Amino acid sequence: MSAHPSSGPLVDTFGRVATDLRVSVTDRCNLRCTYCMPAEGLPWMSKPEMLSDDEMVRLIGLFVQLGITQLRLTGGEPLLRRSLVDLVRRFSELPNAPRIALTTNGIGLDRLAQPLADAGLSRINVSLDTVSSERFLQLTRRDRFADVERGLKAATDAGLAPVKVNAVAMPGEDPADLLAWCLDRGYELRFIEQMPLDAQHEWSRATMLSRQEILDSLGARFSLSTVENRGSAPAETFYVNGGPHKVGVIASVTAPFCGACDRVRLTADGQVRNCLFARSENDLRGPMRDGASDEQLVDLIRLNMWGKARGHGIGTPDFVQPDRPMSAIGG
Repeated sequence: MSAHPSSGPLVDTFGRVATDLRVSVTDRCNLRCTYCMPAEGLPWMSKPEMLSDDEMVRLIGLFVQLGITQLRLTGGEPLLRRSLVDLVRRFSELPNAPRIALTTNGIGLDRLAQPLADAGLSRINVSLDTVSSERFLQLTRRDRFADVERGLKAATDAGLAPVKVNAVAMPGEDPADLLAWCLDRGYELRFIEQMPLDAQHEWSRATMLSRQEILDSLGARFSLSTVENRGSAPAETFYVNGGPHKVGVIASVTAPFCGACDRVRLTADGQVRNCLFARSENDLRGPMRDGASDEQLVDLIRLNMWGKARGHGIGTPDFVQPDRPMSAIGG
């Protein structure tokens, strides 16, 4: 592999340019979703392991200098980071500030939606896999469905519309029920194929709901027509009953979109990852705390992106699930 570029956009060897940064602000979560982690939870990062606010702002400023225009804050559950509102404000004040989005499970959002919007948050996605409170308890091991409902309403009231709902398509759930629920409330729904990112490493292709199964279920009750010009968006989007309402499907497993990927990730402990399924990551926290200059940190970021693989490789004989689960990588 040739030497990585020392200037210009954040590019890989296949010509893809990273403009979308996903940042995990914490690995902690207040749910225990069955497809993500065991009932007892996981060993969380200690505070010294995690990037401080100042360190996070510094690194994101460097990514912005490299051409990042979209910033999505994830977790774990990002609302659990007490300084989140102040972080959003500081990110929004960066030179050439990126557009800031947030992915959350919605618990606590009823209190924080307006402060986050006031601080500079422009978009929000709320994770919700079912509209049954009983089924919610089964899937998440927590009786918090009503909290998520309040959070969704607060996000709308705060002007973060269109509020998007992310649903991991689960066996035993009818995708059409969730779509009908979202349409009634004005939320834009996106289904996600379950991916091999669980801490238990129990994912099975045989038990996940595929893109085609999702579309077949939706098509039994709704008319779907493709929205053109997908670009680098992860979701394939469809008009529902002719529009204007839309629904999306992120088919990372059965219809991967790696060829148009424009994303890079920063974990809560300061590791840069060029793919959810990357087998390696570059440490920014250690060099930064050892006194590395901005130029040296930028070189590490460029090096990581230059090593990005052609695709994630799910389904190939040599695919290996990452050691880090989704909660530690960030969505």
